[in-house]
Amino acid sequence: MHMRRLLLIANPTASGFTGAALRTVEETLGDVFEVTTSWPNGPAESRQAAADAAATGYSVVAAMGGDGIVHHVANGLAFTGTALGVIPTGTTNVVARILDVPMKPQKAAERIVNGRQELMSLAHIATESPLAARSEYAVFSLGLGLDADVVAVSDRRPAAKYHFSSLNFVAIATKQVLGKYRSKHPDMLVECGGERVHAATVLVQVHDLYTYWGRVPLRLTPDPGDGLTAVAIERVAAGNTVAMAARGMFHRSLEHGGTHVFHDVEKLIVHAEPGVPFQADGELLGTAESVEITPAYDALSVLVPNRG
Repeated sequence: MHMRRLLLIANPTASGFTGAALRTVEETLGDVFEVTTSWPNGPAESRQAAADAAATGYSVVAAMGGDGIVHHVANGLAFTGTALGVIPTGTTNVVARILDVPMKPQKAAERIVNGRQELMSLAHIATESPLAARSEYAVFSLGLGLDADVVAVSDRRPAAKYHFSSLNFVAIATKQVLGKYRSKHPDMLVECGGERVHAATVLVQVHDLYTYWGRVPLRLTPDPGDGLTAVAIERVAAGNTVAMAARGMFHRSLEHGGTHVFHDVEKLIVHAEPGVPFQADGELLGTAESVEITPAYDALSVLVPNRG
């Protein structure tokens, strides 16, 4: 009987990646699939390898690494029908938590072997900038402003990101809130559902957002629907930021004076001059003057553990 083909895209720079784990994963997947392992050199090669695999009849593309490699593989697989499998070896592994994938690589590989396919919605991001237009998908979240600046600073300090993970991000975010964003004017115009508001930072949630602190997700709305949820924050202050994080962890409403929450977003447009940094799934994507965000329903086929 002809075996189904699986492409394993590996990121050896992920914090929990080891050669021993890779060999175990390859052996486990090899019981059911004809496995080919790929070592792309950067994000563009990762998504191209995933897209090429889908175009040439691979049943599954498994991303072994953190949320960064998952993001780029998912962008290569969107609307192709080829399933995404996740082997978490990163620090936070948000997508693995969303899909209820075990954190140990061998167990995750076993779930791929015995799992089932489901469709997952994404967020589509269309941008305009002086350099080029861009089309991108976010798997679980995206942001313009504060969190993109935090990602940018973190990317410039890879050693601190690797060794201190959560503390590193908290330190960078605190410095941004007390520094650049302390007196930052709301220079973004946000349009959604007939409303127009100004904001200094914008957050969009596709699925539950997990953090370095464990299994409790942050939510931008107490009762998330099937669509996107967006929050436009007029001014970023230290006290408000801490309070919002606490409300998100306890699944309380974030809406209060100066914070606007948009539910079941069908289209959200952000205008910014001279431009605003933006990120998706923790990946810094650049700077744009205009960003349009829309839901992409059932865009990605994913492998999830069988119930029971």
